[in-house]
Amino acid sequence: MSGYAYIVGAFEHPTRRAEDKSVAQIHGESAKGALADAGLSFDDVDAYFVARDGPGVLGGIGMAEYMGLTHLRHLDNTETGGSAPLVMAGHAARAILSGRCRVALVTMGGKSLTGDPKRMMPDQYGAPELPFEAPYGINTHAIYAMAAQRHIHEFGTTREQMSWVKVAASHHAQHNPNAVLPKVVTVEEVSESPMIADPLRRLDCCLNTDGGGAIVVVGEEIARSLNRPMIRIRGAAEALKHQDGGRSGFTWTAGRDSAARAFAEAGVTHADIKYASVYDSFTMTVIITLEDLGFCEKGKGGAFVSDGNLISGVGKLPVNTDGGGLCNNHPGGRGGIPKLVEAVRQVRGEAHPKVQVPNCDLVVAHGTGGFITSRGGSCTMILERTR
Repeated sequence: MSGYAYIVGAFEHPTRRAEDKSVAQIHGESAKGALADAGLSFDDVDAYFVARDGPGVLGGIGMAEYMGLTHLRHLDNTETGGSAPLVMAGHAARAILSGRCRVALVTMGGKSLTGDPKRMMPDQYGAPELPFEAPYGINTHAIYAMAAQRHIHEFGTTREQMSWVKVAASHHAQHNPNAVLPKVVTVEEVSESPMIADPLRRLDCCLNTDGGGAIVVVGEEIARSLNRPMIRIRGAAEALKHQDGGRSGFTWTAGRDSAARAFAEAGVTHADIKYASVYDSFTMTVIITLEDLGFCEKGKGGAFVSDGNLISGVGKLPVNTDGGGLCNNHPGGRGGIPKLVEAVRQVRGEAHPKVQVPNCDLVVAHGTGGFITSRGGSCTMILERTR
């Protein structure tokens, strides 16, 4: 397929604690915000993309009815956890370029803080791994702690290096009025916070919040007709990782494959990238992912993130200038939408002035879903401003 699709609308729901809103309402309000940002309406939408965080029946049909989407000719319910919004944005781009639709809406919403925890977990009945793993009480913190321990053992990554990821996020979050944790922290405060799952401490872990967001993807003809910046999806790729019968390692993610393909499709180098939105479920997630994305060699991620190298205006590669999942927002246990929205803000020049990257014409957004040590899905997307 030739040509490009464009992101013309982006919206991050401002709520972080939504006791007075339903999950459907968060999806709907996010959709309304993104469409307004694009200068479009619900009547313009002919394709809808939502993962299993969308409430209702029959794979998004219930949410389509809730939002009054009556002209749909394309529907996508791909489920890859936290990376799903980016995966579906890539699917939307390809659906547009193949002529299947003209205006694609992607929404995400969740209430992992104030909602029903059973509602937040996808139905896994019949999953082949459950009889072998469920009896041992598997949990997210322990799974990511194994990755951190292995990285420390294999490459000598230090406690201080992990802490720098949180420090950078806090320096950005202080300028975000919606951030849950806007206070700047020190390396010592992160390193000495209470232990959760060795070596992960409390400040190494992402937030648990309500919220969501949405984006709107269109073709070039519609993008040119709107009075909005033209942000094209220059490259996008997805990949998955599973245990492969025990042959899979703990210190890499599916991002090493999705990134290689996305950069090849975009035809750009890492030196061209001005900003990166990187999934930050834990501090070690960022270290491992930056290696997999190709910004440094495997095992060198700890050194790469140290000494403020991720802080906008200070470091070589500004990362998560909204504060990320560590300080700003991690809605519904899925942090993909905030990553994509902040990438759009940066490439548009609409980030907070204190963190806006100068001449930010080319950015990367990366989502991680599932667990990096066992089963997960990754998506890498490269955005470029052309107008």
